[in-house]
Amino acid sequence: MERHMNIKQMPITQESEKALFFHNYARLPLAITHGEGSWLVSNTGIRYLDMIAGIGVNALGYGDKRLIKAINEQAAKLIHASNLFLLQPQFALAEKLLEISGLSKVFFANSGTEAIEASIKMARKWAALSGFNNKKEILSLTNCFHGRTYGAMSLTAKAKYTDGFEPLVPETGMISFNDPLDLEKKVSEKTAAVFIEIIQGEGGIHQISAPFIEKLNELRQRHNFLIVADEIQAGCGRTGKFFSYQHLDLEPDLVCLAKPLGGGLPLSAVLGNENISNVFSYGNHGTTFGGNPVACAAGLAMIDAIYKDNLMKNAMEIGSLINTGLHQLAEKHSQITEIRQYGLMIGMTVNKEAKIYVEQALEKHVIINATSQNVIRLLPPLNISREEAQQCIMVLDEIFSEE
Repeated sequence: MERHMNIKQMPITQESEKALFFHNYARLPLAITHGEGSWLVSNTGIRYLDMIAGIGVNALGYGDKRLIKAINEQAAKLIHASNLFLLQPQFALAEKLLEISGLSKVFFANSGTEAIEASIKMARKWAALSGFNNKKEILSLTNCFHGRTYGAMSLTAKAKYTDGFEPLVPETGMISFNDPLDLEKKVSEKTAAVFIEIIQGEGGIHQISAPFIEKLNELRQRHNFLIVADEIQAGCGRTGKFFSYQHLDLEPDLVCLAKPLGGGLPLSAVLGNENISNVFSYGNHGTTFGGNPVACAAGLAMIDAIYKDNLMKNAMEIGSLINTGLHQLAEKHSQITEIRQYGLMIGMTVNKEAKIYVEQALEKHVIINATSQNVIRLLPPLNISREEAQQCIMVLDEIFSEE
């Protein structure tokens, strides 16, 4: 029976959110109407300094004219056609990513978790095609986060993401983070791939160590498995280099990109080296929306802006400024126990649940993020100014002082 209803628009409040949506997100009590640079504006007209940039997505902040122009021009030509066709924006973005990375092939999808899923399939298919019938095992590191679909979730360490969803994908397992001895104990001839985040974002901004990477490289030579670098949060210039693995002696076989790649539109990519360039054949894997032409056009504009505006240099300089400011705060405030900074990926461990400080910062019109329970995470736009960074430090100083 067809239903015709005239439904009155509900107010945009937390109470309405509970009535309308599955309870996935602990949303901030903030109704956003638009953004300007590094600032979000609420429906009350209040401006908030955004120090999380859509959880690392909005590398150029809000309202970048080049990004808007690229989106508008491509949307006027073609919004969607599917991967049955040769699409110019896809080709241009693929060329750009392969030029930057030096890798061989690209697969476009829509999200980080989809990129991880594709990489899991690639690893197992590579092993099968290579004649390694017993090489099925996919390993990741403790404290990691790779996504919430079944394969990605099976590689994700925290119980809060996996409890109640078992059984997970078989022949997956965990290696202790930054423990070369456990790495040597866990990998074997059965291992098809090891997934790593060079900097664990959701895990609290922790960097993988050089000795761990050295042992990983050695064991790859011995056991012949793939190394998959999850650059979903740390990639696209956030750490001062386009890929965070470039800070270490590592050449991954597969690289997963997402978050800022589409300039705010859903887009992810898997980049692969020559070793696995012919793993997939027609029909092995696919996506209806992946590599959407509008998202790819936005991605090109975003990457061009990163290089033209020297935003990787800005990430290093402003990140260093924030790091210095936070260490000065740590000398004054006993609540701060540790600070970790890699470009504009910044984690500050505090001695209680960090969400308390998220709420207090919001009252002072600064948006920060809590992860791993007691870590304040900062992921501001890559073009954040010195003055804006100082304002964030000043607000944190006020919060700790008032406490």
